Amino acid sequence: MNPRRLLAIARKETLHIRRDIRSLILAVGIPMLMLFMFGYALTLDVDRVPFVVWDQSRTPASREFLARFTATRYFDYRGPVAGYAALEHAIDTREAMLTLVVPPDFARATTAGRAVTVQAIVDGTDANTAGIVLGYAGAIATAYDQQLLFAEVRRLTGRPPAPPIDLRTRVWFNADLESKNFIVPGIMAVIMGLIAALLTSLTIAREWERGTMEQLVSTPVKRAELILGKLLPYVGIGLANMVIAVLMTVFLFAVPLRGSVVLLFAVGTMFVVGTLAQGVLISTVARQQLLASQMAMISTFLPAFLLSGFAFAIANMPVVVQGITYIVPARYFVALVKGIFLRGVGLAVLWPDALFLTVFALVAIALSIRLTRKTLD
Repeated sequence: MNPRRLLAIARKETLHIRRDIRSLILAVGIPMLMLFMFGYALTLDVDRVPFVVWDQSRTPASREFLARFTATRYFDYRGPVAGYAALEHAIDTREAMLTLVVPPDFARATTAGRAVTVQAIVDGTDANTAGIVLGYAGAIATAYDQQLLFAEVRRLTGRPPAPPIDLRTRVWFNADLESKNFIVPGIMAVIMGLIAALLTSLTIAREWERGTMEQLVSTPVKRAELILGKLLPYVGIGLANMVIAVLMTVFLFAVPLRGSVVLLFAVGTMFVVGTLAQGVLISTVARQQLLASQMAMISTFLPAFLLSGFAFAIANMPVVVQGITYIVPARYFVALVKGIFLRGVGLAVLWPDALFLTVFALVAIALSIRLTRKTLD
């Protein structure tokens, strides 16, 4: 490999990037825009759930029970209704997701120590959210039930009962359980992979479409020099995108960076190089810019979004799909980014994921060189 020829190809590609300033702006601007939009729009937090109440009791006891719902940030009280027709209308019009029906004998039953049934009707069109809402409602009802039980035991014995189990919980790495701390580092990996592949998926295909590949074929440039020379300028762009993404994640979304910055950029470099090489490989096979860009989108964004584990737990996927995730590079980079950002762990824990990214980058580069043909057939 001749370093002069390698740098000449890199300089040629750099000049092309500088001339196409709009593509360069998009290459930097699109990741920022996507990270901004996904970071604020994509959330798994379930709070301020709208709910209405049909309070048939209308007593201090029923109002005390309903105050448990209005006093928490997880529910947003939209007012009282009268009758099941009004409840159904509230759910149909999406004015409410949860409705509560308090029976007329609520106060008498709770005062006498008898069981009373409170009906909770939830909109199940979004199954995951409905399950979380029912969990919130059940927890509030259980807490109120325990309060009544403790009050009755104290009245009978003269002293409060000791709970049989004193469970004290502690959440590590994300104490407030904010979904942005889970989503933003993951979506950063997805966006970087997409942009990197799109940037280089047009390189070789563009040479074929514009007829400049004939000139390269007639030169003594070797295949390895051609591929690596075209990769070098885009590695710089990819790392610049990573710097911007990390700064936005830390300072705009306030996601804590607990691990090593050096390690983060080291594994990020391997991911960027591997994904850029994947784009060049696509460009080599496609030979058409439109087809290459479509192949890059399908082979990077969709697998990374659905199968990387950044938003959907891999353990909950079918066994066959779980097997497919092992060949998705974004799966390993998402695990590395979250491990470094949130857990603050190093290579002692993350070395298998880092090793896969290294192997992926080397294999992608080798295949790109192998499949690049300096012939006009």
